Amino acid sequence: MKPKLHILPVIIISQFACTSLWFAGNAIIEPLMLKTGMGLEIIGYALSSVQLGFIVGTLVFALLMIADRYPPARVFMFCALLASFCNFILLSASLSKGLLLMARFGTGFFLAGIYPVGMKIAADYYEKGLGKALGFLVSALVLGSAFPFLINGLEWGRDYGAVIMITSGLAVLGGFMLWALVPNGPYRKHSTKLVLRAGPDLFKIKGFRSAAFGYFGHMWELYAFWAFTPLAIETYNGIHHTAMPVALTTFGIIATGGISCVLGGLISLRHGSKNVALISLALSGSLCLASPFLFWLAAPLFIAGWILWSMAVIADSPQFSRLVADSVPIELKGTALTLVNCIGFAISIVSIQLLAYLVDRMNVNYLFLFLVLGPVLGLAGLKGKIP
Repeated sequence: MKPKLHILPVIIISQFACTSLWFAGNAIIEPLMLKTGMGLEIIGYALSSVQLGFIVGTLVFALLMIADRYPPARVFMFCALLASFCNFILLSASLSKGLLLMARFGTGFFLAGIYPVGMKIAADYYEKGLGKALGFLVSALVLGSAFPFLINGLEWGRDYGAVIMITSGLAVLGGFMLWALVPNGPYRKHSTKLVLRAGPDLFKIKGFRSAAFGYFGHMWELYAFWAFTPLAIETYNGIHHTAMPVALTTFGIIATGGISCVLGGLISLRHGSKNVALISLALSGSLCLASPFLFWLAAPLFIAGWILWSMAVIADSPQFSRLVADSVPIELKGTALTLVNCIGFAISIVSIQLLAYLVDRMNVNYLFLFLVLGPVLGLAGLKGKIP
């Protein structure tokens, strides 16, 4: 059965709208530093608290098999409303460090009912061409993640409250739109019984295990790269006495990654998801090693290198999701996608906090070298047999 034409665009738009909450805190770092009294370490804490909330959320969702036992569009809507509320807390006049971290944790917790559940909904509609569909879906995540930087970089977004109000409002609209326009998919298989060992037992499946470990390596690199890209631009400005606008340049760099998600999805139709993932990991790993040299290039070449890296670092993400979904029984797709997200984001916290720890202890030029561990481990994981 071919899905109605509006299904995929609605999922994509809703995913974009709701995932705009992810980097809303990091896009307004300077005002948050002033309100909480924190220093540069806030870069790591503001994102790591979202990641930690996401991890706890995905763990709860996976263990309770939420996305497989309840209508996923309804789960998506409720989580969008609650994540939006947590994001809105950042406007509190008495925002403290503790309240900031709690608000970002809550946002991350409810994002667990948005990002992986959105992929689950796509898998319920697209039995064939799932890699292509997920390419569009992760592209929406990329644009959503970059969007707060665009708002902050525009003249009318200089008031940091605009970033929070716009992203919170978008999330509410996205949640209601998906709930109203996307019913249960034709390939959804409802799980009626809670099986607490369902998640851990998935690792007994060889194809799932190989795809999952490849994804874990990818996640070591991805969010740390995104989180510290603004600092890389500031560092380049300091070295060369240039004045690249940090927020708008960050938006452009991250947003271009969405193009590679779509291209990777199209290429996967002919060459397979595994090959797209292998090439992406190899290219991003090479750019990790080349990163110290990028800082000494002319500005156009520095930006071109960072854009290429941004495209390589995310192109494999939808293909890993497709490999995971295809490797497990149909009634456990939601649990499988949620579980690998849970572990992957736990790994991302380690890399983010590692770079946050090192940022005051070493030259920023060499900071990104530590991310190469992810592509190396991801390539090793993909050596396993994947159908």
